[in-house]
Amino acid sequence: MPAPLKRSGLQNEVVSFYRQCFRAARDKPLESRPRFHAFIRREFKEHNLKKSDFATIEYMLRKGRKQFDTYSQKGVKDVHL
Repeated sequence: MPAPLKRSGLQNEVVSFYRQCFRAARDKPLESRPRFHAFIRREFKEHNLKKSDFATIEYMLRKGRKQFDTYSQKGVKDVHL
C-alpha cells in the first residue's frame, strides 16, 4: 500500500478553510443549510487552479476569508445561488 501523499502548507490551509466554512454553516437555519453547502462547494470548485499557482491560490484564500466574514455573521440567514 503506497504511503499517503503529503500536503503542502498551502494545501493544508485550503482544506482547513473548506472545513471551517462547513462548520460555520452549522450555525445557519436548518432550512438554508443545503444552500450554504452548495454555495461553499461551488465557490471552491469554480476555480480550476493548478497546485503550483501559489499567488492565485493565496489571493483566492484572502478573497474567500472576506466572503466568509460576511456570510458567517449572525444576521445572514440564507444565501442565494
